[in-house]
Amino acid sequence: MPKGFYGTYTPRMDDKGRVTLPAKYRESFKNGVMLVRGQDHCIYLFTPEGFEEFAESAINASITDERARGYQRYMLANTDEQRPDAQGRITITPRMREYARLTKDLVITGIGLRMELWDADEWATYEAEQEAAYAAPERGLLDS
Repeated sequence: MPKGFYGTYTPRMDDKGRVTLPAKYRESFKNGVMLVRGQDHCIYLFTPEGFEEFAESAINASITDERARGYQRYMLANTDEQRPDAQGRITITPRMREYARLTKDLVITGIGLRMELWDADEWATYEAEQEAAYAAPERGLLDS
């Protein structure tokens, strides 16, 4: 089994803002889900351990560096911890829903260390914009 999260899932959000996590990954999130405002107006979903790894550099940023301080404040102030219920659902707060422009139709994508939660229309637009670059990647883009 490959390590990390991958794949695309299409849950719906109910009227209370609840979203069911992909069944395949519910066990990974049994200790909680850290929701973070992500780039491109999506929401990052991390396990608590994955969040610690992701946020370590921001948490330990120098308080004398204005840019690092701003990033640290924005990211950590806009992080929410959720515990999945017995059905594997988490609640997306109104603030998070507004930031990510979420409607009822959603997409959850696996991106290795994290999953991302997108509005389905926003994801379709983003994916279409990325298709040409993926089909003909810039030389050396992912080379080590």
